[in-house]
This record gives sequence, C-alpha cells and structure tokens, in this order.
Amino acid sequence: MNEKQLAGEKAASYVQDGMVVGLGTGSTVYWTILKIAEMVQNGLSITGVPTSKETEKLALEHGIPLIALEEVSSIDLTIDGADELNDELTLIKGGGGALLREKIIAYHSTHMIVVADSSKVVSDLGTFPLPVEVVPFGYQKTLDVLQDMGCEPSIRSKNDSLFITDNGNYIVDCAFRSIPYPSTLHERINQIPGVVDNGLFIGYAEKAIIGNGSTITFLEK
Repeated sequence: MNEKQLAGEKAASYVQDGMVVGLGTGSTVYWTILKIAEMVQNGLSITGVPTSKETEKLALEHGIPLIALEEVSSIDLTIDGADELNDELTLIKGGGGALLREKIIAYHSTHMIVVADSSKVVSDLGTFPLPVEVVPFGYQKTLDVLQDMGCEPSIRSKNDSLFITDNGNYIVDCAFRSIPYPSTLHERINQIPGVVDNGLFIGYAEKAIIGNGSTITFLEK
C-alpha cells in the first residue's frame, strides 16, 4: 500500500454515521472516497458534498449519495488533500484546479482533515507554485500584477488550451520559491482586481494524516 492510499484510507475512519462530509479532490483523497464508498455499501449513512465535478463523478460512480452545498446548513467534516503543508497546517492547494470550491467547502465545515504523502510536508511553503484563480477578463493584466509581486507566473494550460476551472475561470501558477509570510501574501493577492482567490489555506485544517513509508504520522494544531 503506497503512502497516498495509507493516508487516504485512514482518514475515512473519522467519518461517522449521519455526517455531511465534504469530499475533496486529488490523488490522495481519491483513496478516501473509495474507502467511504465501501463503508456506504456496508451500511454507513452519510451525505457527501463534492469539491469538484471530478469528485462528483467519482462519488456517484461508487454509490456515495451527494447533496449540494446550498442544501445543507453546515458540513460536519471535510477531507481534502494538499500540494504542500507546513507544521502549522497552512496549505497550498489548487494543483488539481479546484481551489475555489475546496476553499468554500472548507469554510463551511466544522472540521477539516488533510491527507497527503510525506513529500508534501515542508518547512517553508513555496516550492510548489501557488495557484491563483483569475477571471478571464483582463487576465494578462492580472498576471502582470502578480509578476510585480515577485513571482514567476504561468497561465495554466491543458491539452494545448487554457485550463478552465469548474467555475469558468483561469489558473495562474505563481512560482514564489519561498512564502515566509503566508497571511500577508494571501491578503495582497486577493486584493488584486481580477483575482477570485488563491491556493493558500490558512486556519482551515486542524489535523493532517501523512503517509510516511509504511506508517502514518499525524500533524495537529
């Protein structure tokens, strides 16, 4: 069993009967979703709120009942992945392009658990380029402003076309190399007209389950 599967399946053990569960997006939470589906087949009663169309498709294919965010008062637990995280449980997310929906669902969740393999744990954020979701109108100007903030921005593409998020926006991947003050950078980026949100998740996660070789380690606030 690889690190991602180890962490992903362990997180499913925190899901309890009757919960509304935020279902994240990515290659590690994929294993969480498959495990939850198995638990549902064995009698677990939960309702999932997907963070992306990709996750919605996966959950429905495996028999997990879903509900729209607008139809619930709150989410009991969200399980999601991360592209980078530090020991304060500040995250960089958005490698899969779902950062906005992921952040909305995390915001409306009572608890959030992060699942990741050991390569995602870092002492300093920023090696992984920070995804920033931007509206299409004037995106080149938005990219120019991001560059002036000291990063190397790159508009994301897929199959020789610009990558389009589930919300109809673009993603700019910003290589900062190092992010010593995540809160300050988060605020500065989100003040730029044209930016919808960025992939810094600060204060959302309370626990991280990390696959580490053949074992699991935990990070907690």
